[in-house]
Amino acid sequence: MVAGKTGLSRLGKSDPLISASQKYQVVIPKMVRQLLSVKVGQKMVVIASDNRIVLVPERPIQDTRGSLKGIDPTIERDEVDRD
Repeated sequence: MVAGKTGLSRLGKSDPLISASQKYQVVIPKMVRQLLSVKVGQKMVVIASDNRIVLVPERPIQDTRGSLKGIDPTIERDEVDRD
């Protein structure tokens, strides 16, 4: 599974299966690296949740430009929490 815009999604009929080495290292399959444009030496955020390990590629701050478009900054936090 890989992260998509809507959460986790399957790559295809047979998801890649990987193994941890004796040093607990894993290799990210080529199709996943290409899909997410992962580069050599790129840093990853590691999240452990619900019996899963999720690797999220760290992206430059410039990549987030425009991602909050359409969000009203005047809404107070308490209003959002009550919905």
